[in-house]
Amino acid sequence: MIVVTLALVAVAYAVPVNEVNGLESTTIPVEPIKIIRSDYDQQPNGEYVFSFETENGINRDENGELKEALDEKNKTHTVIVVRGSYSYTDDDGKVETINYSADEKGYHAEGESIPTNAPSSR
Repeated sequence: MIVVTLALVAVAYAVPVNEVNGLESTTIPVEPIKIIRSDYDQQPNGEYVFSFETENGINRDENGELKEALDEKNKTHTVIVVRGSYSYTDDDGKVETINYSADEKGYHAEGESIPTNAPSSR
């Protein structure tokens, strides 16, 4: 009986445990999610297009284009403008799509889960 008890204790200690915010959780090994489609095209000038899709329904499409912009001293320089979207299935089973862009003015994203009004500060 004591051998069985010690064997069970040894197995319990062999299971990996993570600590998140002071709480322990057991790590359960999972299979990696497979990529079922992946395309990438890089141009010599820096422009690009890429996309991928995973077996669990995650999709992403993005492109980068060159653009002439003015800097703080009103001098022209080349920037890359990024536009794209990604989608995934949320915990409720609904497909969520986020469209985004990034340029010399910053990053901008739109989607149902992204608030449209900035919170007021007091």
